[in-house]
Amino acid sequence: MGVDSGLPDFRGPEGFWRAYPPYRRLGLRFEEIADPEHFDDDPELAWGFYGHRLGLYRRTEPHAGYAVLRRWAERWPARVFTSNVDGAFQVAGFADEHVTECHGAIGTLQCTGPCHDGTWPADGVDVLVDEDTMRARPPLPSCPRCGRVARPNILMFGDASWVPGRHGEKMAEHRAWLRDQDARRLVVVELGAGTAVPTVRRHAELAAAASGALVRINVREPEIRHGRGVGLASGARATLEAIDAALGD
Repeated sequence: MGVDSGLPDFRGPEGFWRAYPPYRRLGLRFEEIADPEHFDDDPELAWGFYGHRLGLYRRTEPHAGYAVLRRWAERWPARVFTSNVDGAFQVAGFADEHVTECHGAIGTLQCTGPCHDGTWPADGVDVLVDEDTMRARPPLPSCPRCGRVARPNILMFGDASWVPGRHGEKMAEHRAWLRDQDARRLVVVELGAGTAVPTVRRHAELAAAASGALVRINVREPEIRHGRGVGLASGARATLEAIDAALGD
C-alpha cells in the first residue's frame, strides 16, 4: 500500500539500501536497524532511522486506493487490519477505532525501559536527522515519567519491551468484530502482505477460511494455496481502482 504513495520498498537488503544509502556503508540491513537494542546502545542511530521515517510519513499523502477502500467501508461493514505503522489509513479518513495496527504505529511513543505501560502521541515531536550519516541530533524524545529516551511504539525485531497499549485493545475489538460476522460471507482483501513477516497474510487466510473469499493483491507473491481465493500479481492502487470500477454503483 505505502509504495503506491511513494514510500520506499524495504524488501530485501538492496531495496532498503537504495532508500537509505548510509546503511549500506555501515552494512546494516533493515532487520538490524529496526532493533530496539539501538535505543539503548546508540539512540542517535536508532532515532536517525525512525525520526526520518516519522517525517517522511507525515509528508506522504495516501493514494487513491485508500479512498476506494473507504467507499467500500461505507457500503459494507468493514475493518482494517494492517502491519503498516505509517498511520495512513487514519489520514485517509478511516476512524481510528476501526484500524487495528498489529505492529504498532510510529505516531505513538513509549518509554524504552519501559518504566510503565503507557503510550503517548508523537504530536509535536520533530526529530532532526543528518541525512548524510542518518544520525539524529539531540535532544531526542524522552519519557515524561523517568526521562529515559523514548522510542516509537512499534513492534521491532527481537522486541521484548514493546508496549501493546491501545493496539492490544483494538486487536481484541477486531477479533470480537470478526466473531460477530457471518464467516461464510466475509470477503478479505489483502494488499501487499508478503511472507517474510507473515502476520497479515496468516490473519487474512484464517479470516477467509470459511468463505474462501480471499483477494490477494501482491506484485511478487500473489499465490493462493489450495485455490481458496484469487491472487492478483499487480499493484495496490491500480487493482483497487479496477475492482471498484467493476463493482459499479
